[in-house]
Amino acid sequence: MRILAIISGEYGARHVENIRQQGPSSWQVEVWNAPQFFPLVIDYPEDYLPEQLPACELILSFAEHKGVAELLPDIAAMTGARGVIASVDNESWLPRGLARQLRGWLEKMDVACATPKPLCSLTETDFGVTRRQRLEYDSPYISEFARYFGQPELEITIDPETRQIISAEVRRDAVCGCARYVAQGLVGLSADEAEEKAGLLHHHYPCLASMGKDIDFGDTLMHVSGNVLKDNVAAQVKPYKRIQYLAPGTRSDES
Repeated sequence: MRILAIISGEYGARHVENIRQQGPSSWQVEVWNAPQFFPLVIDYPEDYLPEQLPACELILSFAEHKGVAELLPDIAAMTGARGVIASVDNESWLPRGLARQLRGWLEKMDVACATPKPLCSLTETDFGVTRRQRLEYDSPYISEFARYFGQPELEITIDPETRQIISAEVRRDAVCGCARYVAQGLVGLSADEAEEKAGLLHHHYPCLASMGKDIDFGDTLMHVSGNVLKDNVAAQVKPYKRIQYLAPGTRSDES
């Protein structure tokens, strides 16, 4: 699969590095460094685009400016892309209204579009947009990418006698590589401490999502991202956790 990744800073550069290191060797990943400054209204998109961009099936937009989202339909037309993933790890980079518009613009071009919020909510069939809403998509190219990167999915093996984690394999990594980092830190831990430790490791990586409170979630996207990973770990260690019971206390006779 041919991929064009659009970046404008360290956020996107780290994503591309992880994709190149951990993605299938058959993927061809090209990068375009988008402009970092745009006017409030882009009247002529061609003024901000290069004369040529490499042909691709999938566009990954990791840009840190909402102006890039307005260019994506033109970029899709230039490259022949059939799918677009525009990450939303910061509301200011791709506001919810513009994300809806972008999906509509590309749909008219018969180009599938996913705008996962946060980026690690992407699966092979859908993606998150609010706390209670997920949207489905139909694209073999986005699904192919989401087989390897998106909503973290670990496969944890636990010794039933010691209740220790003996292995944690990454079935789907976060695009930034955080899930792989967390998996390495879980090996050797007990089932009782794994969930909490997963959350700490996630924050130590560090997560690249915004620390500003997001109105769609009532929480920071970094915390939302961390909870996605913690939930995956929690579900697997739950059968092995030691259940603690509190014995009711006794009260002495009152005189």
